[in-house]
Parts: sequence; C-alpha cells; structure tokens
Amino acid sequence: MTVLVETRADLTLEAARRVAWDGEGVELGAGALAAMREGRQRLERILAHDPEVTIYGVTSGYGQFARKRLTPEERKQWAGMSPARIAASWGDPLPERTVRAIVLARLANFVEGHAAISPEIALGVAAMLDEDSLPTVPAQGQGGAGEILSLSHLFTGLAERMKPAAKDVLCLINGSPAAAGLVADAALAAAGRFEQAARVLALSFEAFNAPLGHLDPALDGYWNNPHDAWALRRLRELVGDGHGGERRPYQAPVSYRIAPRMLGQARRAAVMAAEIAAESLPAVTDNPVWTDAGDDDLPFGRFVSTGGYHNPHAALAMDALTAACANLCVLAGRQGAKLLDGAVSLLPDQLAAAEPGGTGRRVHMGGLPMAQTGYEEEARLYAQPTLLPGGESGGFGQNDVASPVFLAWSKQDRAGRCLDMALASLVPVALRALDVTGRPVPPKLEGVRAAVREIEPDLARPVAPGPVVASIAEALRRGIYPS
Repeated sequence: MTVLVETRADLTLEAARRVAWDGEGVELGAGALAAMREGRQRLERILAHDPEVTIYGVTSGYGQFARKRLTPEERKQWAGMSPARIAASWGDPLPERTVRAIVLARLANFVEGHAAISPEIALGVAAMLDEDSLPTVPAQGQGGAGEILSLSHLFTGLAERMKPAAKDVLCLINGSPAAAGLVADAALAAAGRFEQAARVLALSFEAFNAPLGHLDPALDGYWNNPHDAWALRRLRELVGDGHGGERRPYQAPVSYRIAPRMLGQARRAAVMAAEIAAESLPAVTDNPVWTDAGDDDLPFGRFVSTGGYHNPHAALAMDALTAACANLCVLAGRQGAKLLDGAVSLLPDQLAAAEPGGTGRRVHMGGLPMAQTGYEEEARLYAQPTLLPGGESGGFGQNDVASPVFLAWSKQDRAGRCLDMALASLVPVALRALDVTGRPVPPKLEGVRAAVREIEPDLARPVAPGPVVASIAEALRRGIYPS
C-alpha cells in the first residue's frame, strides 16, 4: 500500500507507522505537486522583483558565510554544491525504521510550497522510500546547530544525482524532520512497551497474591487523572478475578501499590510523545521559510530566517519516556526481590524447588534481582535531562547552540531496552511463584506463560538464567517493534 500525501495534514503519526514501521511508500498527490510548483515560481518571482533581496542560502552564503553576499555566478555554484562535506558525523547507525520516518517528515516543508523546493527534488525524496535500503545515518556525533549533519548523510546521494537549483540543497538539509521522525518512533515504541510493562506487572501482582483492593475501581476517580485510571483498568483486566482463593491478608509492599501510578506516569509520557509527534510531523520548520507578508511592497511574500530546526518539545517528550522506563525498571527489580523473599511475600523462600534427580539440592532464582539492578542503574544513567549543550556547535560564527534531539532519542531507546530486560527478568520469577504454589496464570496473561514455556519448559531446571531471560526479552520486543 501507499500513503497519499496531498497536504501537511496527511503527515500523521499513523502515516509514520505505515511508512516507517510497515514499510509502505509515499505518493505525492496532484494538489501537493501544484502547491510545490507555485512555491518554486514564487521564489523566482521574488528574486526577479528585488535583485537585492537577502534570502539566506540563496543570495547569501549559509552558516558562517551568512554575511557573504553572492554574485549571480556564485549563486549557481552554491546551488549545486554537494552537502557531502557537511556529513561529518559517524558512529552507531539509526535503525532504518527511524530513517524512513525522517524521510516522511522531510516532506512537511515541501508539500504546501513553503520551502520553494523544485518539485522534481521533492519527488526524489518520496521515491527514496521505495528503494531497497536508505543511506546510513549515524545516531552519534550530531552536534550541529540544527540537523544538517544527519540530513547530509541522508540526502547527499539524491542531491548529487539530480540537478538542484537555488535553495534546493538547503531545503533538503535544513529544518527539523529528524526530531519529528525520532519522536514519532519513540511514541510508537512507547505504546507497545508500556503495554508489555502492564502485562508483566499484572503477572507479578498475581504472583505476589497482592490484595485486589490495590486496584479498586474507586481509585479511578480518586486519583483524578486519566492516565492512572487507564493503568488501573488495564491491570484489573489483566489480573481478572485472580485465582479465586484467599488473598494476602494485608497490604503488599510499596512497589506493588504504586505500580498503577508509575504505569500511569508512563502512559502520560507516551501520550505526550504521541501528541508532540502529531504536531511535529506536519510542522513547517524550514530556514529560510516563505511567509505571505500581505504587503504591497512584497507582492510575492518574503523568506524569513527561523529557528525551526530546533525542536525542544521532541527532546522533552523523549526525556519523559526515558524517566518512565527508568522508574519501571526500579519497580521490576523491587518486585523480583520481594517475590523471592519469603518473609515478605509469604511464599516459599527464594521460590526454591528440589533439583530433579533426587540430589537434595535446591534450585532458586536469587541471581535475577542482581541483574535487574544492573539494568535499573543503567537506565537511571540515561534519565538525566537532555539540555541544550553547554559547548558551542562547531565553536565559530552564528552556529553557537547545538540541537540535542539525537541524544534524547538514543537515551530513550537504550532505557527502553533496559526496561525490556528488567521486565524479562521478572517474568520467570513471577511464573515460578505461581508454579510452586499451584496457582493458575490469569487467562489474559496465558500468552506470556506460553511464550516463556516455549523458551524454557521447566523453570526449575538448574540452568544459567541469563540466556533464558535474554530470549524472553526478545519475545517482549517482538510485541513492541515491527518484525
């Protein structure tokens, strides 16, 4: 299938999912092509109407050369200049799904004519999504004042294959499509990841035999926010009526009682990321960008320089996701330890079982909370706020503040992986607690049990748990990311 883009309104989070995660292509509609032709003609009319006009990157140089006034011959040279020299970053690559999201978001400046790109170049951008693979874009080293380092990696090949006219190359590498694509990817991942977290926390809740009152429907209204209410409802749905037997006679530890609130915090962060992705994907962020001045002296409008290539809202949203992942890692670690501590859980201490073969030795899972601590601490390292960098971007000229959005994406991605591993470490402990007490897995969590049994049929076997948990983590991730 193909996503049809006629206007910026077509650049939605659902479109990003279809293009970036499901691999669909993009078709630029007749309305978009007409608007782009008009935008291009508008630029040409402005240049013809006022030969002395200053348009950044068109009649002047750009970056540290912004003060340089270009002659007509120099304009042609600058127009055809390859952006390869700006592709200075290197390091771990972004996943291809995120690069596809960035390519989609790149169209926002084009489709209603704001960037004045040549329509042929815009069609070339859309056609990249039909290719077998996209250029490699590093996630590291993005210390530029905007996103030009990453976008130069992405669009140099296109710029060198085609014949760009004035402003075309700048249209490809300016603005903030990377921020839009990265926060969209983070939002899509968060929706699946926090659903997996809800399932594992519900399994742990039942394994601990925690009082069902901790999830009482009355709390939906008492806590007075829709995100906690969602978490309470989801945990109730997953736990169901429990095993039908006697529950723990007094309150569970804090890590169980606050689980709905921390899951609600995660849900709030995911909703915020989705909202910011939805506003960022169709946003016009070009520099310079056309605006209709409505002035008799400017009959064709004008191009103004902007800071659209910085999207601090995307970094804010991704930081919130990182913090939520770190907090849920803490809960997973605490709950795993409490399940193993018989004095607290009222379950068999260490959930120990006799080793098969009558050796008299006991098998337990005491090492898993130690591993969970490692994932928790790593996630906490990533959870420091992503602020504007303290050092100058490049250290010269007007490029004095770098965009930190790639750092924000990398931190939430790594923190999310830590959460996957922390949750995966909790799953076998919770299942073992149900096994040793002869209690059933809640019906809506049977899929979790079945997936683990396929990986390791007997959790009492004396095997190294690390490889087992690694496979469980991969199973969780298959429920988050596209295959």
